[in-house]
Amino acid sequence: MNKSILLGALFAAVFSMGVTPAFAQYMGSGGDGSQDGGHPSMSLENTLQLAADKVKYASDNPAAGSGTPYLAADGVLGASAIAAAIFGGIAGAFFFRGRTGKYAAQGRG
Repeated sequence: MNKSILLGALFAAVFSMGVTPAFAQYMGSGGDGSQDGGHPSMSLENTLQLAADKVKYASDNPAAGSGTPYLAADGVLGASAIAAAIFGGIAGAFFFRGRTGKYAAQGRG
């Protein structure tokens, strides 16, 4: 009992040493680009202005939609249909292959 608790605590300690905070959301913090990874021209004000420009462009062009091509082959439904065809074909091959063979029950199909 004590051994498993000790090993669990040791594992948690070793695992937590490798965990670092995510800095991806802080990219562009207005730094010089060398120390904090931020782009020098992306201050908070520039980021807020860019977000405001995106909202204005979306409201000025309502017919453009979100830009996600749902029916294209590289869109949502197209990729879903392609994936369904591939995995469905593989599942069908396994199904029909499993009905025959050495271990199939005789007289059941």
